[in-house]
Amino acid sequence: MQSTVPSLASIENWPVPTAAAAVVRADGTVAGSHGPTGQRFPLASVTKPLAAYAVLVAYEEGAIDLDEPAGPEGSTVRHLLAHTSGLAFDENRVMAAPGARRIYSNTGFEALGDHVAKATDIPFADYLHQAVLEPLGMTSTTLEGSPAKDGVSTVDDLVRFAAEVQAPRLLDARTVLDAMTVTYPGLTGILPGYGHQKPNDWGLGFEIRDSKSPHWTGATSSPRTFGHFGQAGTFLWIDPDAAAACVALTDRPFGPWAVEAWPPFTDAVLAELRAR
Repeated sequence: MQSTVPSLASIENWPVPTAAAAVVRADGTVAGSHGPTGQRFPLASVTKPLAAYAVLVAYEEGAIDLDEPAGPEGSTVRHLLAHTSGLAFDENRVMAAPGARRIYSNTGFEALGDHVAKATDIPFADYLHQAVLEPLGMTSTTLEGSPAKDGVSTVDDLVRFAAEVQAPRLLDARTVLDAMTVTYPGLTGILPGYGHQKPNDWGLGFEIRDSKSPHWTGATSSPRTFGHFGQAGTFLWIDPDAAAACVALTDRPFGPWAVEAWPPFTDAVLAELRAR
């Protein structure tokens, strides 16, 4: 395949042992890829959008409602998806009233997994497989623990997911629009690795770029860009204005190298897409 995104090859310059990346357009065509796109990598928090998508399938199937109680007292499924339940980052401790603050929470996503498992009588990893992974042909993706951070996947599989989010078949397009729209606007909070953001906007399981600075996407990424990055040195962004998504997986934990490398990489990718 002739890549229309030669800047993907710049991942060779990242200070990581192994990296793979790809760009998929909104029509599902792969604009380019580089590296071992069939190699499985731990996703860390890039697991969350996959888990959120399964939760939204459960909602559309009628197994759960977004505004039913879930998590701590006063919290709902929607609060958990939007990191506004008040739960702490990585412990079962309430730090704020639901809807009051944006507190990024692995515990909240684990509560979501438990809630869906109880509602469907299916272990959440199995539900994710049946609801999302299997229908999309994501045969190399597994959830090996927490729905917040224990996914393992390949670039090839995440390209399938990114194509689905851009042109939904498993969900109603209006549900996906809700997921990529700010939920509980105006809330402040910490974006892990990037400090305090005011506002710290999120949708339902997806982080929304808006005007955040600093940020892991590019300076030329549209404010509507949404996605997630992970502490395993992984990211997935979808830029509706560019009508494209980009996936990058590595085997080096997130750190200053990623803060330095990712934004210019994204800007180069976007420039090449716009030049087409």
